[in-house]
Formats: sequence, C-alpha cells, structure tokens
Amino acid sequence: MMIAIDGPAAAGKGTLARRIADTLGFAYLDTGSLYRATAKKILDNGIDQDDAAACANAAMTLTPVELASDGLRTEEVGQAASKVSAIPEVRAALLEYQRNVAANPPEGKKGAVLDGRDVGTVVCPDADVKFFITASAEVRAERRYKELREVDENAIHARVLKEMKERDERDSSRAVAPLKPADDATIIDSSGLNADQVFEQACDIIVAKRA
Repeated sequence: MMIAIDGPAAAGKGTLARRIADTLGFAYLDTGSLYRATAKKILDNGIDQDDAAACANAAMTLTPVELASDGLRTEEVGQAASKVSAIPEVRAALLEYQRNVAANPPEGKKGAVLDGRDVGTVVCPDADVKFFITASAEVRAERRYKELREVDENAIHARVLKEMKERDERDSSRAVAPLKPADDATIIDSSGLNADQVFEQACDIIVAKRA
C-alpha cells in the first residue's frame, strides 16, 4: 500500500506521515530531506544555486551520511532547498530514488508512506491514499517559530512568517511539480486541530480504503 502526504511547510504532514508509518509498520520517507540534503551540500561546497548541472550532480551523488547529517532542519537550508527544488534537473535526479522506495519498501515492509510537496501529483500519482495537509500561514509560522526558538533564541517571528509566505509562493508557482493538492487527495486543514485529531481523520480514511 502506498500513502502520499503533501502540504506546505509546518502544516503537520511529517508528524502525520511518521505516525501512520509507525502504526501500520510501513516504510517512511521524508522526500523533503532529499532536497534539504542536496541544499546543504550545495551550501557547504559553495556551489552556485543557479548552476543547474552542478546542483543536479550534488543531488545524484548524495551519500547516506549526507542524508543523515546534522543541520538539515535549519531555516537557511530550508530556504535553499525551496530554491534548488525548482530546478528540473535536481527533481529528475531525485525522482527515481523516491519512486523506488514507494514501489519496493525496504526491509520487506508491506507499504510505504511518503511525504513532501509533489508525492501525490508527480512522484506517486497512483498512490492508494493521498492527503494534502495544510494550515494558514500564520499558524504554520507560529509552529516553525517555536521550533526555531528551541535552537536559536534570536529567531524573529516576523521574519519566519515573511519567509514562510515567500516559500509558499515559490513552491506553488514553480514551473516543475508545483505545490498543490492532487485532484483525488483528501484535504485536511490542521489550523484548528491537534496532531491526534489530524491522525484520527487520516486513519478513518485509510481504514475505509483498506476495507
């Protein structure tokens, strides 16, 4: 079984995806981590973010160590990931890896849960269940601000909100694989919900699909 979960930053898709995977015993892949690892590699090596070939090469040569490196969740890396993910060559370089995890879940698991921004529309358009988790920019910025304050006491809420809106615009307007719900995705607005409530809604839909 393949479950695709898409949505903008800090909407709660990662939390939901990990919980569903743990509950069902499925493999889990945060597709955004691939782009973050690529972005961090580009930043660390001083690669020009406008050099499509060099950025694609960085994506194709990612190592397990780089995928698990510290610092992938910083705001700087997140912004860079949003920029390099708009490069068609980078997306093509990472697409096959994502599809392979979905089609051949590791460790003999009977299904996979992938979360990202184009899983249901591009990576796995034939997924058995698709969700699009969203929330208002203000709610998402508050969540991200609280996360950042735990590691950086100098984080500024207004800046987080500004960058959140800029990233939303960039992700939604890019020419290749823009952020949008799949036509057959269930949309869940988590603005006024806690993680348990989102999980319960999603589980009801999954159970119905498996019946």
